[in-house]
Amino acid sequence: MLEPAPFYADVADPPPGGAAYWVRAGDGVRLRLGAFPKEGAQGTVFIFPGRTEYIEKYAFAAKALAARGFASIIIDWRGQGLSDRLAPDPMLGHVSFFSDYQRDVTAALAAAEALDLPRPWHLLAHSMGGCIGLRAVMTGMDVATCAFSGPMWGIQMKDILRPVAWSLGWSSRRIGLGALYAPGQKGVNYVQTEPFETNRLTNDPPMYQAMIDQTARYPELALGGPSIRWLHEALYECRALARLPSPDIPCVTVAGSGEDIVDVPRILDRMDRWPGSHLEMVGGGLHEPLMDTPTMRTYLFDMIADLYNNQRAPSRRGQPPAAAAQAG
Repeated sequence: MLEPAPFYADVADPPPGGAAYWVRAGDGVRLRLGAFPKEGAQGTVFIFPGRTEYIEKYAFAAKALAARGFASIIIDWRGQGLSDRLAPDPMLGHVSFFSDYQRDVTAALAAAEALDLPRPWHLLAHSMGGCIGLRAVMTGMDVATCAFSGPMWGIQMKDILRPVAWSLGWSSRRIGLGALYAPGQKGVNYVQTEPFETNRLTNDPPMYQAMIDQTARYPELALGGPSIRWLHEALYECRALARLPSPDIPCVTVAGSGEDIVDVPRILDRMDRWPGSHLEMVGGGLHEPLMDTPTMRTYLFDMIADLYNNQRAPSRRGQPPAAAAQAG
């Protein structure tokens, strides 16, 4: 059952006619979805955001897709955005099991059916959403194609810290302390504390400022660092996915050459093992190439729309524009 939910259009840049809804996952967790119909749409894109993200941040993507003829639906994952938070500390990014996110996927698919969003359906998934989306596609998500941006198919960390993260995750789980911040993490939102000049997300100052403005105006959208349990579950899921064959579905993946949040070798390995796929490495791009400069965004959304329209991965479309160098 769909019920109206808040949508903060004043800090977003949505296409016309969108609305947000509350839905329930199969285990009772309340989720928020944003749906952006498009008259005469030639399909619908499921937008799966990354960790800490929310519908308003991806309204620009819904608008870009609408301009190319697609409806879209965006999800606030459990534990973030306006969906139910899962720990007493609302700033803690927490989940009990990574498989719980698949319940959210199921709820999003049911909502798209209820809203009669047009087929064929496609996927656009960023970072943590790329991990969730890959699992969903591998297990039969009803989409014709999939596109990934900086997908979390592995997590960058220093070699010396990786065994510590595994052992800490296992031990904290046994003694019930998984809902504590992972080492080095805290309950503050990244964009509210990191200057643009040293940020790891985008080369585009206006886009970064939009992220700051959204969480400053509506602090309830903000999320801090991940829990020990989330980190352990994420590492386990990335390792499990890496052992599986690629699905038989056309795919485009975009990653920045300056990526230092997710594990680029895991992305390269996956794409090397994915027939009918295309990997676009963005020179100078950071973790969020779809939120880079206007020129880069246009190039990448055109390429993704080509995938959706033709239902096959495009061959290289010429030399992409370089991402802008950061100020300072």
